[in-house]
Amino acid sequence: MTGNTALTPQEVADMLKIAKNTVYELIKRGELKGYKVGKKIRVDVKDVEEYKNRKKNVRGRKNALSSSDIFYPGNSRKDDFVICGQDAILDILSRYISMRSPGTRIFRSYVGSYTGLLGLYTGKVQVATAHLWDGDSGKYNIPFVRRLLPGIPTVIIHLACRMQGFYVSRGNPKNIHGWEDFKRPDINMINREKGCGTRILLDEHLRLLKIKNRDIAGYDRECLSHLAVASTVARGEADVGIGNEKTSLQVQNIDFIPIQKERYELVLKRDDMNKPPFNLIIEILQSEKFKQELAGIGGYDLKETGNIIAEL
Repeated sequence: MTGNTALTPQEVADMLKIAKNTVYELIKRGELKGYKVGKKIRVDVKDVEEYKNRKKNVRGRKNALSSSDIFYPGNSRKDDFVICGQDAILDILSRYISMRSPGTRIFRSYVGSYTGLLGLYTGKVQVATAHLWDGDSGKYNIPFVRRLLPGIPTVIIHLACRMQGFYVSRGNPKNIHGWEDFKRPDINMINREKGCGTRILLDEHLRLLKIKNRDIAGYDRECLSHLAVASTVARGEADVGIGNEKTSLQVQNIDFIPIQKERYELVLKRDDMNKPPFNLIIEILQSEKFKQELAGIGGYDLKETGNIIAEL
C-alpha cells in the first residue's frame, strides 16, 4: 500500500461509519477530496485522515468523546435500542434484531469499550461491548465492568475471540516482536484513541513493564480505527501500530505479528434480559445462521459465541 492509497466510496464510508451517499455529498461539497479514475470516484487514505482530524478540531473534541457526542437519537423513544462498539459483528447483530423485532429502532454508536460502558452506566445506551484487558488479573472485561458499573447487576455475553497484534512494514525491518520493543528509542508508533480496548491493552502492558508513554515516539498520534492504523504503517509514517489480524489482511505491504488473543463481549443490564428485544440476543448469537454468517467473514474464533460469561 502506497502513501496515496486509493479507497472506494464504500471503503471510505466503512472507515467513517457513515452511509456511502454521505461520502458522495462530502466530496460534492468540497469537504472531502475525491477524484475520478475513469468513471469511478476514489479518495486517498491520507485525505480521509485529514478530514477526520479537521472534524475533531472543529468540534473542539478531546481524545475521549463525551456522551453528548456519541449517543443518539436526539428524538428518543422508549423503544430505541443503541448498541455500542466498532466491530462488524454488531452491524450484523443489529440487522438480526431488526428483523426479529421490527418495531424497535436500532441505532449503532461506533465508540470504544470504555466509553460504551460509561454510556451503559448512565442509561444512554442499551448494549455495550468490551475487549478490555486487565493487566493485574490477566482477565478480560469482568474487572472493568465491576469498576465502571458499580451497583448495577450486569450480564456479560461472549461474542468472539480475535487476535490482536502488531502491524509492521513488510519484512519487519525494525525487527519488532514484543512489548519490550517499545523501550527502544528508534521505534515510532501510531496509537489508537483513548477509551478503546486496543489503547488500554497497550497502556496496561506499558504499565506492567514500567515503560513511560512519554518516552515513546508517536504515542500521542491517534487514529480512530484498525484500518487507519494499518494504513499509516503501510505508508511508512510509523514503524508499528496495534490492531486485529483481520484488518491486516485488507492492507498491502504490512506484516502482522500476533501478540494476544482477546475476548470481545456484550455487556447488558441484568434487569433488561427478559425484556424485548434483549431476550432475542442470546437466541440470535447461538443460532447456526448467525454463526455461519460470521464464519463466512472470517477472522473470529466462535467457539463460545452466545455463552453467558458472567452475571455480576
